[in-house]
Amino acid sequence: MQHGVGDWGPPQGQHPAAPPPPPIPPARGWPVPPVGGVAPVPDATGHIPLPPAVAAPPVPPAPGTGGATLAVLLIGPAGAGKTTVARHWAATRPVPTAHISLDDVREWVCSGFADPQAGWNEHSEAQYRLARRTCGFAARNFLANGISCILDDAVFPDRPVVGLGGWKRHVGPALLPVVLLPGLEIVLDRNAARSGNRRLSDEEVARIHGRMAGWYGSGLPIIDNSHLDVEGTARALDEALARASASPQG
Repeated sequence: MQHGVGDWGPPQGQHPAAPPPPPIPPARGWPVPPVGGVAPVPDATGHIPLPPAVAAPPVPPAPGTGGATLAVLLIGPAGAGKTTVARHWAATRPVPTAHISLDDVREWVCSGFADPQAGWNEHSEAQYRLARRTCGFAARNFLANGISCILDDAVFPDRPVVGLGGWKRHVGPALLPVVLLPGLEIVLDRNAARSGNRRLSDEEVARIHGRMAGWYGSGLPIIDNSHLDVEGTARALDEALARASASPQG
C-alpha cells in the first residue's frame, strides 16, 4: 500500500510540537531592582550612584600631651617625689621618653665625689655644674632622635642664671618647667624615708622648701601633690604640660 506525502505526518488528531522560543538577551546597563526597593537610575556612563555615606562622629583628642615630643624640667625640693614621678611619667607615655636624673648623673663620680652634706664648697658646686651640662647634652641628643626627655632638679627661683636659665641654655628654649611642691610636713616625711647622701637634715629640707615657695607668682605650673599618689601626680603633670605646650612660649 502506498502512502502520499501527507501520510508521513503525525497521526491523526495530534499536532506537531512548536519550536522553543529564542532566548531573550539580558538588558545591558540596567540592574535588577532590589527586593523591597527601587533600583537607582544609572547615569550615561552606566555607573550607579550610591547613597551618601554617614559621617562618623569626630573622636575627641586624648587628654594630656599624647604623642608630643617634649623636653621637661621637673622642679622641687628634696622629698617632693620628683625622681619617682618623672620616672613614672616617662614609663607610661605612649611615645619614647627618657628620664634623666641629675642626682644619678652626679653620682657617676665615684672617687672624689663631693658630697654637699659634708659641706657645700667649690668642688660640690663644680660637680653640680658638670652634671647639669652632661644632662643637658644627653637631653639634646634624645630630642634630636625624636625621644622626649624629663629632667629633675631642685632649681631655686632666686638663682635664675644658674637655675632655670642655665637649664634652658643646656637643653633649649623649648624646655617646659613644672614645679612639684607639696606641703612641708609631707616633704619632711618623704625625706626621712630616704637613705644615703640623698637624705638631708630637717633644717636643710625646711630651708629649701621655703626658697621653693618663691615659684608662686612666677607663672610656672605648680602641682601640690600632698594628697596625690605617684600615678595621680603623673596625670596632673601631663595635664599641666599639655596646657603649657599649647600656650605661646614667652
